Amino acid sequence: MPGDTPDKENTHFDDLVEEAREHFGPKVFPLSLPLNPGPGFNRLLDVMRSEVVTYAKDGSGKFTEEPATGPLLLKVRELHKQLIELIAESDDSLMTRFFEEGGTLTEEELRCGVHAAIQRGQLVPLFAASAETDIGIARLLDIIAKYGSSPVDRACLSVCDVSGATVETRLDRPETVVHVFKTLAEPHVGELSFFRVCSGTVTANMELYNASRKSTERLGQLHLANGKTRTPIARLCPGDIGCVLKLKDTHTGNTLCSPGLAVELPKIDYPKPKVHAAIVLRSRGEEDKLAHGLGTLHEEDPTFSHRYDTEVRQHILSGQGDMHLQVIVERLKRRFNVAVDLVEPRIPYWDTVHSRSEAKYRHKKQSGGSGQFAEVWMRLEPSPRDSGIEFTESLVGQNVDRVYVSSVEKGVRTACNEGILAHFNVTDVKVEFYDGKMHAVDSNDVSFQVAGYWAFKEAFNNARPCLLEPVYTVEVQVPEEFIGAVMGDISGRRGRIVGVESDGAFQLVKAVIPQKELAKYATVLRALTGGRANHTEAFACYQELPAEHEKAVVEERQRQHAAEHNAHH
Repeated sequence: MPGDTPDKENTHFDDLVEEAREHFGPKVFPLSLPLNPGPGFNRLLDVMRSEVVTYAKDGSGKFTEEPATGPLLLKVRELHKQLIELIAESDDSLMTRFFEEGGTLTEEELRCGVHAAIQRGQLVPLFAASAETDIGIARLLDIIAKYGSSPVDRACLSVCDVSGATVETRLDRPETVVHVFKTLAEPHVGELSFFRVCSGTVTANMELYNASRKSTERLGQLHLANGKTRTPIARLCPGDIGCVLKLKDTHTGNTLCSPGLAVELPKIDYPKPKVHAAIVLRSRGEEDKLAHGLGTLHEEDPTFSHRYDTEVRQHILSGQGDMHLQVIVERLKRRFNVAVDLVEPRIPYWDTVHSRSEAKYRHKKQSGGSGQFAEVWMRLEPSPRDSGIEFTESLVGQNVDRVYVSSVEKGVRTACNEGILAHFNVTDVKVEFYDGKMHAVDSNDVSFQVAGYWAFKEAFNNARPCLLEPVYTVEVQVPEEFIGAVMGDISGRRGRIVGVESDGAFQLVKAVIPQKELAKYATVLRALTGGRANHTEAFACYQELPAEHEKAVVEERQRQHAAEHNAHH
């Protein structure tokens, strides 16, 4: 299990195996067992080879092997029997040979059945290992190489043709299909694209069709990558992973294929960001450098996103955790020389109203020559949630020329964009321009825009204004023992539990929580559960902000607006 290793104190391997089986089912099976768990762990029983493996304690990974004897041999034979029973569906002859050969089998005799069972998901192997001290790692990698899936085991791939229909493509087809799964910006060199060959062969200077971008791409020199080492290679075959420099229009997730084939592999489903922060530049005038740096880093790492939020007027950076965001900030500084700070993002509250109201506003200005005159009579009422701003007119007679209706609407929408209660956007309001007055000489477009602007503000303030706050749907996957703490924390965040479902040894808690209360939630959740819980969040709707919280939000937003105004002047 992640985070539980045999060299930790109070480790109970059998309990961990049972916990894994409760979650994944009885197909979980240990292929190695720790013989001296706890601090100093360095001996394990290799089930497949029927051997006791003793590792050096200096972290070198060196080991010695000896055949299992006595009780350990009996233990291995019992495990072999259980393993054969588990995989008998894929190879019935194993059980027969097991009994014919006196209750034992060699690793070679087990290999075919184990390999087939892993391919079908009938067997989930579990290992005792310690990465920190390099114990069991070599054998783990060896078993992955022997029994894991190779391209030959997955001879067919699902791809989309030009019509969008899903079709199968085979590994052994002559046409080339290549998946570009990562892009790195190499300093002073250019972009380095990593790709996997799914079918056909790839050679240097080969011309391929980018089915994702609808363009042709010519490959340069091919390389095999080993850390920072790049080894030139002339030819790559199905299953091979290589890299190439300076592709002109190919990006992460694109599919390259033989000209005329035009198929595209399914898009990678990246995890949604869970942590958000606002970017504040330390030096003015570096907006272009910031945009370039974030664009380049996003190409390398699609698991984070960035956007400029016009409502809160902040550049928002979203990632998988606090450490993820800090890594991005460090890369911006180191690679692009852009220094930024991360602050808590503002919440995009909305202004709306509770009741109906009316207002009449006259705009009159005379300063020599032609003046300005407009009078607007306006009704205002709340409209259904998420309906936005609905502007209507019901003018009768000739008091106001219809040409000024658009001018009044411009004034109203300007006021809505500026905000009224606390400089937040206005929404869910129906506005009716039903009458007014004009002057034959002094009335014009600007006059009616100004009158519409102030008439709307007056009507809005008379209609019991209030704030709406964004609410998110949150799903938390949490072990049973932590569910009480998680649900209590959700309640403390003004959240509402909408359901709890069982997911093996985990519980899936579904709730709706105001965005304001989700700040640093991933960090708190990790602390509450020892890092064993995971959560996703998605915007759900806007709902009315409780009155007891409204005053503090309004005051804070007014302070921010005043500071922004002073900074610009």
